[in-house]
Amino acid sequence: MSGWTTFFVVLVALVAAGWIFRFAGQKLTGNAPKFRDMPFAVAFGYALGVAVLAWVIWTWVQARFVMDEQTANKYFFFVMAVQGLVLSAIAAWIFRLFGQSVGTGGTRKLFRQMPLTASFGILIILIYAILAIFAGLIAPHGQETVFPQANVVPGGNPALGGNPDFPLGTDQIGRDILSRLIYGAQNTVGIAFVTTLLAFFLGGSLGFLAATLRGWVDQVLSRTVDVLMAIPSLIFALLLITVASAWVQGAGLTVAMIIIMALIDSTRVFRLARAVGMNIVVMDYIEAAKLRGEKLGYIVFREILPNATAPLLAEFGLRFCFVFLTISSLSFLGVGIQPPLADWGTMVKDLSAFINYAAFAPQISAAPLMAAGAIALLTVAVNFVVDWMLHRSSGLKE
Repeated sequence: MSGWTTFFVVLVALVAAGWIFRFAGQKLTGNAPKFRDMPFAVAFGYALGVAVLAWVIWTWVQARFVMDEQTANKYFFFVMAVQGLVLSAIAAWIFRLFGQSVGTGGTRKLFRQMPLTASFGILIILIYAILAIFAGLIAPHGQETVFPQANVVPGGNPALGGNPDFPLGTDQIGRDILSRLIYGAQNTVGIAFVTTLLAFFLGGSLGFLAATLRGWVDQVLSRTVDVLMAIPSLIFALLLITVASAWVQGAGLTVAMIIIMALIDSTRVFRLARAVGMNIVVMDYIEAAKLRGEKLGYIVFREILPNATAPLLAEFGLRFCFVFLTISSLSFLGVGIQPPLADWGTMVKDLSAFINYAAFAPQISAAPLMAAGAIALLTVAVNFVVDWMLHRSSGLKE
């Protein structure tokens, strides 16, 4: 059958399966409200979900146990994705069970209310934090160490050009990719975290200041932020870092990048802090603090900030993701974190030549995807946690 014919046959089969599922549910449950009021689109969605799950399981079994090696190689990334998803779900479930039985009463209650996605996100963030803090102890080699064996392919199989001493291979100049991935957590994630903290301190303080003082202070700060936000952040960062590179090099350029990114990102934080602050400064307890003669610092940090914690924490997670991705993009373009520091964005660029092996050896072509996968995994994990935090702070129930 042609592609279109197969598509329509499958579509008709799914429509029929959805109708049969709803009809059978109504008969077997005595026309229970769940099935009686179920729209056909929902029933079709159940049928589609079961069909996709069956196809995934069937394809995985075929690729793992039935197909020859050359054919199975075409499904290498599919198999890795399925196995990674299953292992991630199991790890998140075990971690949630562990959190429910260990810790204080408050943390145990928190883990009982936590969805599996948030549990997975917290677990990944903890793993990244451990790698970042103890990179020097965990990494088998230094991030700057150069070995004579260059372009060793991942896998450690000597028949394919691998080396057991370098399970993830080496790059073009002989640096161990596994060690640089681990140090990349320390450099990329650590620098992004410091940048986000600096952006929040600057943007949050000025935003609360504008909301409290109003008048010309608010106007000057707001109009300045409007001008800065009118320029695309990545282009603006590239321009400023290029200018800064004329005066500083190496580690100094990395410090300049942190300051530039913090300044650019603080404009977004300023907008949120000012909007939240405007709603808080009109409250009675703020007026009472002013009448008591409290100083500006007390009002901002003791009265406004504690009541703005929930939206700021959620924004911190999202802003960290944006900063993290922007720094990786700058490093990919060659103006971000500077050598010899290991960085995931730079690793994606340096290892991109391995993609040429995708046609016949996908295990080798996975080298540049390791750093890209590390970036994507942390971004997804942080967003899972932020989504859960927003759900909790909104007061919505499951």
